[in-house]
Amino acid sequence: MEQCENCPFFGREIVMSLHELESAATHLPAEELAAFAQWFEGYFADAWDRRIEADIQAARLDKAGREADADFKAGRCKPWPSPPF
Repeated sequence: MEQCENCPFFGREIVMSLHELESAATHLPAEELAAFAQWFEGYFADAWDRRIEADIQAARLDKAGREADADFKAGRCKPWPSPPF
C-alpha cells in the first residue's frame, strides 16, 4: 500500500484506536486485506530491524554475543535441525 496524492487522507495524520483498526481490517475485501497484511509484514520487519540496530548501537547485545561465542568455543552448540520439508 503506497500513499497517493489522490487518496482522501493524503498528507493528514489519522489516529485510530486498536479497536477501530481491528474493525476496519475485518471489513476489508479479501484483496485489500491481503495487500494490507503484506504491507504490515514489511512495516513490522522494518520496525524490528530498527530496534535490533538500536540495541546493537547501544551495546545491549554485547553480553549475549560474548556468551554465545563462549558457548560455541566450548562445544556447547549444535547445528539447527533441517526443516521437515
